[in-house]
Amino acid sequence: MAGTVAGIPRIRLWALLFPANYIWLSPLLRLQKDPKLALQLFLDPNPNSKPKEFKYTLLSYDLIITKLGRAKMFDELDQVLSKLKIETHFIPKEIIFCNVMTYYSRARMPEKALEIFDEIPSYRCQRTVKSLNSLLNGLLICREFDKMERIFVGINIFACPDACTYNIMINAWQVRGDLSGASKVFNEMCERGFQPNTVTFATLIGGLCANSMLKEAFKLKRDMWRVYKVRPNCYVYASLMEGLCWANELTLALKLKDEMLDKKIQLDSAIYTSLISGLFKAGKKMEEMEDVACKPDVDSYNILIRGYCKVGKLREATDLFEGMPRQGCTPDVVSYQILLDELLDSLEFNEATFILDEKIFKGYSPHFSSMNKFVDGLCQEGDIESLLVVLSTLANGKLIGAHTWQMEISTVCKVELLNSRELLDNLVI
Repeated sequence: MAGTVAGIPRIRLWALLFPANYIWLSPLLRLQKDPKLALQLFLDPNPNSKPKEFKYTLLSYDLIITKLGRAKMFDELDQVLSKLKIETHFIPKEIIFCNVMTYYSRARMPEKALEIFDEIPSYRCQRTVKSLNSLLNGLLICREFDKMERIFVGINIFACPDACTYNIMINAWQVRGDLSGASKVFNEMCERGFQPNTVTFATLIGGLCANSMLKEAFKLKRDMWRVYKVRPNCYVYASLMEGLCWANELTLALKLKDEMLDKKIQLDSAIYTSLISGLFKAGKKMEEMEDVACKPDVDSYNILIRGYCKVGKLREATDLFEGMPRQGCTPDVVSYQILLDELLDSLEFNEATFILDEKIFKGYSPHFSSMNKFVDGLCQEGDIESLLVVLSTLANGKLIGAHTWQMEISTVCKVELLNSRELLDNLVI
């Protein structure tokens, strides 16, 4: 696909040579990062051809729906779906509507998700338990528990449920804090002949641990294999370890880690994170946390950095942050934000300036509230030199807003530390 012919990109050359051909549209849509431009291309793939002459593919619809859904361009998404409804060259796949319901749910638009589910047959697509589960999970995201219950009670009208359906409903009761309701769904699941899986037990055990019911959680873990022949996985162990850590039963938590090693269950970041959270809560030193014998990831480091900041150990947090690359772990946007916020709260503006510059250089955008706090702090300190350095950094990253400029100009003019020419020289982007 790559390359040019006479200076014209090959894909675009195909569009010129074969205006009614569908082959080139999907590659162009895939390459187009701007969802607005992608939509324009989709709706008018070739201005020189009549709309009826162009044959769209299922892939081209899938690509544009994905781009619009992720960009939360829902009016435009409805426009494309209306076009898809009258498409005659193919029958849409159910997964497309599952994705659409997920986009609406993440945007807290449960009514639209329900509308899509109801309209699936009008696209000549048969609904199965897959779309039903997508709807239930979407309603769970939106915390529409009553709607979930109504659908679940009459579930056989839409499709035959599966283990995933019951797992979603168990999780819904867990989120509501109703362990009795979760237990009833679990019992119904077993009575109807559906085999519980690791997700089922991880959800139930997680809920028990969150409610400090460790005895019941460990009993269920034993029953997993003895009764249901399901082996506990790392997520089950992570929930148990977290519960033990919160109960300050660190010795038992470490024994569970050893049990995992004996059973050759892979120790992932969730395990390490649970352990170091508990160790930190108990006031253990960093060296003791490293003795857990599991390589930490960036999430683990972020927990430690945040923990040091909460107890006022800024120097330890900074040293840990700076030592991450030497341990083969690169700080992420969360690492930078945690440390930057703590430096600002501690009025350590010089170090905060260096962290901000490095963060933007890495391609991470700082929070708007943090930048307002930074600028406001420097303004109150009257440190115009540092203020201009910060503004220059933000301007170079195209991350500065009108409010920040207004605050800066007002402050500089009040303290009268710069004349107007010098001010303009420093503030021009």
